[in-house]
Parts: sequence; structure tokens; C-alpha cells
Amino acid sequence: MSNELLFFGGFLLFIILMLAIDLGLFSKSNTAVSFKQAAIMSAVWVAFALGFYVVLRVWGHELHDIQDFARLEEVTKKHLHNIRLIPDDFIASLSLYKQNLALEYITGYVVEYALSVDNIFVMVLVFSSFGVPTQYYHKVLVWGIIGAIVLRFLFIFLGAALISQFGWILYIFGIFLVYTGIMMFIHRNQEEEIDPQNHTVVKFASKYFSVYPTFVKGKFFHAELGKKYVTPLFLVLLVIEFTDLIFAVDSIPAIFAVTKDPYIVFFSNIFAILGLRSMFFLLVNIIHKFHYLKTGLSFLLVFIGSKMLLHDWLTAWGFTTSHSLIVIVSILALSVIASLVFPKKEETSI
Repeated sequence: MSNELLFFGGFLLFIILMLAIDLGLFSKSNTAVSFKQAAIMSAVWVAFALGFYVVLRVWGHELHDIQDFARLEEVTKKHLHNIRLIPDDFIASLSLYKQNLALEYITGYVVEYALSVDNIFVMVLVFSSFGVPTQYYHKVLVWGIIGAIVLRFLFIFLGAALISQFGWILYIFGIFLVYTGIMMFIHRNQEEEIDPQNHTVVKFASKYFSVYPTFVKGKFFHAELGKKYVTPLFLVLLVIEFTDLIFAVDSIPAIFAVTKDPYIVFFSNIFAILGLRSMFFLLVNIIHKFHYLKTGLSFLLVFIGSKMLLHDWLTAWGFTTSHSLIVIVSILALSVIASLVFPKKEETSI
């Protein structure tokens, strides 16, 4: 148990340190993040995510303090890892476990990172609808990510606790994901709109807080004539948090189709979230070009939901985590390639 806490605590410490550096380097200047900065930070976060794959591949057994075959068998059964242990060979079995654990992590990371793209579509819409100056995007996104990490932590470990007690919840998750994927496909070409004045979050906040009418130098709060106000930027932050809450309802069940280990779910989730900010600035001006991406994401959700519903049959047929990763990457690659090969026709006005 001590190794488990050290492993998890070290991960949280790393995340806190990186967020502190990120916030300190960019937020105080209130300048727009350039494409070059976004590309560098995206590469850095992807490198960290891939580096953590190596960590799990080498030291993954330390996460649950596996020192003998009995403990390995216990952890494998508890988290439903799709591997066959070799009773007479602890070393070989442990290697299989670490390989599978790392694969589950990277597969979950790809799923979460892909679903984050759909979140970017909505973020772009939120910022444009509220008229947020570009130099304030970064500050909102960083604080939004901090809030998202806390919410995901609660959701993931609550979900893991429920699954351990009520296994049938996985079938509910599967049905929900299939339904969500089908609805996303049906509405893939529908233009989304946000009315800042009538948004649920804005109405709720306006009921309990005094809202200042204009942005105030990137501040969330403002005091004037002895009265304290929340600024429109704070309202945007609340809307972003609310948006992530909605997306978490899809993304967290999706990753439980890949792994039942709550730590692996959390690790892959957090690395995807941390890369979301830089990916936003990387794609904000070109995301409209990937018009088949929502189609790909809808197929992705249907596949993941179906995998959750047919888990026992797929396991019996020899469907492994590697196969899941291949299917997921193929769906995403095809949607991106199709978007580039068959670009969306520009609407012309006469």
C-alpha cells in the first residue's frame, strides 16, 4: 500500500509542478499563445505521456506493490486484466502484466485525447460567443484544467468503486456510449450555438453573484466602490468547467471499457486533459478542416460501448488490448485522412 501511495503521490506532485510552471510562465503576461508555443507544448505533453508509458512498462508492478505471484493474480482478477498468467513463471507473468498495463494506459490516453478534440469544438464556440479576447484564452484554460482534474479524480474513483460493487453498471455504460455515438453521428452536421445571456450556467451565476458588465484585464474578480463583482471571464470559466463535466460523462465510461484499474484510468485521463490546452491553440484555427472527425468519434464511441457490452465474448475470441488500440487508431486516422482528402466545400454566397 505504501508503494501505491508513493507512486500515485509522485504522479500528483509532477502534475502540480507542471501546472504551476505553466501558469506562472504564461498567465501573468496575458498574451495570446502563438502556434509555435502551442506546437512545442503539445510535443512536450505527448512526450511526457509516452514517457509515462515507459515508466509503467518498467515499474508498473510497483503501482500495486506486486512482489509475488499470489499478489499478481489478485490484482489481475480484481481489475479484469485480459492476460493469461503462467503459474510456474512469475517473472514472465509479471512481464505480461506490465506490458498489458502500459498498453491499457496508452490506449486509454488515445481515446481520451481523441474525445478531447470534440471538447475543443465547444470551447471555440464558447470563447467566440462570449467575445473573449484571445490573450485571455490561456488563463481560462489552465484554471479550467485544474478544475477538470479535481472533477475527474472524483468521477473516476467513484466510478471504480461502483463498478467493483455493481458489475452490471458496465452494461449501462456500454448502452449509454452506443447511444451517445449514434446521436453524435445523427447530429454530426448540426451547427451548435451558445446564447451567453440565456446559458444555464450564466443564469445560475447571475442569480448569486454581481456580474461586472465588461472584461477587466484578464481578471476573474473586480472590486469597485466597495462592491465585489465577478467578471464575464469568470462566467466563461464556469461554462468551460460545466462543459468538461458534460464531456466527462462520455469520456470516463469510455475509458473503463479499456481498463478497470482506476489509477490507469486517472493517469490516461489526466495526461489527455493536460495536453488539451496546447492542442486547443494548435487546432483553434484549423479544426474546422477536420469535418469528418465527429463522424470518427461517433464510430469510436459505438465501438467502445459495444466492446463493453460484448466484453466476455470478445475475451473468449482472443480480442486483446492491442486489438482495441489498433481499431481505435484506425478509426481516428481514417477520419483525419478523409477530412484532408475530401475537404468540405466552402459555402458561396451569390
